[in-house]
Amino acid sequence: MINRNLPSSALGVVLVMALIVGCKSSRLAPSAAAPQTGNAAESSEPPATPREIIRTAAAQPLTAVPGDGWHPLFDGSTLNGWRVTNFGSVGRVEVQQGLLVFWMGGPFVGVNCAASIPKLNYEVTLEAMRVAGEDFFCGLTFPVRDSFASLIVGGWGGTVVGISSIDGDDASENETSQTMHFETGCWYRIRLRVSEQKIEAWIGAKKIVNVVTTDRKLSLRAGDIELSKPFGLASWLTSAAFRDLKIRNVEGPADPTK
Repeated sequence: MINRNLPSSALGVVLVMALIVGCKSSRLAPSAAAPQTGNAAESSEPPATPREIIRTAAAQPLTAVPGDGWHPLFDGSTLNGWRVTNFGSVGRVEVQQGLLVFWMGGPFVGVNCAASIPKLNYEVTLEAMRVAGEDFFCGLTFPVRDSFASLIVGGWGGTVVGISSIDGDDASENETSQTMHFETGCWYRIRLRVSEQKIEAWIGAKKIVNVVTTDRKLSLRAGDIELSKPFGLASWLTSAAFRDLKIRNVEGPADPTK
């Protein structure tokens, strides 16, 4: 309570000090937080190890893929039809529990498809998962006529998706670039379609790439990703898992309009 018998000058000082303390306390007070799921005991549990994530992931059902005419690219048991890309890194590739698994490399780890891949009018689909790490868990390199490009999922710190490269600009710089949040240990259905005039791509039901390639220069980002040609998968400083890789021939783009 303020003493009304104080001189006016002293009363002014008291009021100023009260305002300062009030502002300071309001800045220090925490903002209201959204309710959290689970309890303290659950949140204190150690995170699942990469091996545990793989074991759980292998038991999860596949998502349905629309359309017919699909042909498998990975048999779920061996690396038949694939070869480990010679990135010269410490990472390794394994096939376990029906999954193609990349264990974190320094920085790249990946595989190349030994089968013949069309240069146009084809569609590829797969499920991919980040198992550990914080960068791209799926770098899908593919042919477009006599050029090559990569669909990057989860790059540049874990969130960027897009095509590298278009007119010299990589997936963090061109019009296909966008950010998405990816949970470790979650499957993501990825689909890529290459036709005469377009590259289209989806993650789940979300269309993430819809770019007309007429009169555009397509290329790979300079560096070791060149070793993924003509068709390959790679991850960067990240452990990843893949399954249900398949391909089919198509006629034209899924969406002929821009």
